Amino acid sequence: MTDDRQSPRHSPTEIDRAISEYLTWLAVEKGAATLTVEAYSRDLRFYRDWLVNDQGITRLDQIKTGVPSAYLIDLALIGYAASSQERAAASLRSFHRFCYREGFGEFDPAVKIVLPKKPQILPKTLSLDSVMRLLDQKFPLGPPGYRDKAIMEVLYGCGLRVSELCGLDRDFVLFDEGYLRVFGKGSKERIVPISGKAYTALNEYLDLGRPFLHNKSKHEPQEKSAVFLNTRGRRLTRQAVFLIVAKYGRKVEINDLHPHMLRHSFATHLLEGGADLLSIQELLGHSSVATTQIYTHIDIEHMQTEYLSAHPRARM
Repeated sequence: MTDDRQSPRHSPTEIDRAISEYLTWLAVEKGAATLTVEAYSRDLRFYRDWLVNDQGITRLDQIKTGVPSAYLIDLALIGYAASSQERAAASLRSFHRFCYREGFGEFDPAVKIVLPKKPQILPKTLSLDSVMRLLDQKFPLGPPGYRDKAIMEVLYGCGLRVSELCGLDRDFVLFDEGYLRVFGKGSKERIVPISGKAYTALNEYLDLGRPFLHNKSKHEPQEKSAVFLNTRGRRLTRQAVFLIVAKYGRKVEINDLHPHMLRHSFATHLLEGGADLLSIQELLGHSSVATTQIYTHIDIEHMQTEYLSAHPRARM
């Protein structure tokens, strides 16, 4: 199969006529947007070329169950993005449903269409040694140094999203109770414990760093309530946090470090340390445990590595 959007010259087939009627129905009766009609037209013309040129199919009754799925597998093999495969699947489902409804065939061959399984991309994490090297490095003296140290420790120690870190207000830091009030996606509130190095770093910043940065502020009162401030006394932005994290990563030869990698490492190290999945789900603020389960795959990889390095007969 070749990815060639230029259809070869051919005599119209039954499939061509069905596609033409379908696109008219889509535009006129369904009132689909012009861009949608154009996208479906491209998908179906390419599908038609594959049927005729690769499969020798020129009639709708020759399209058996499994043919549309085979087409999608070919799209995956020639490198189509997952989003393009999904749109092509939607085009085929809609087209064949229309053909069946209009009496062009005795059954719908796309009713059980199967998309090729997406490869699962595991999030990048840091080893414990890398985390220790990152967080135990020497931070600059002065208010920005206290702030940066607190940012790094809290991102890893509490597993926060960068937006949650930037959104922290003074009233959300409850040291006596040992937790932070965090507002995640959809403004959903959750409680996150803070202790150890993260507790110490944040406490030092609030005592020794933030007052100096706060005095620089000449802005709105709501900005003055922010925990993490820039050198002008304004609430720190997500972009600024990304730059800060990347800078300290480079200093210990961890390239392309970003805040979410610290969050992933937080979850992975908890799982490796024996924490249960539901507790990690709560700490991360995932609405479904299915989202959290990705970390079980990382933990399995970790166990396999440990096994191969430690078991006396694993590599024989």
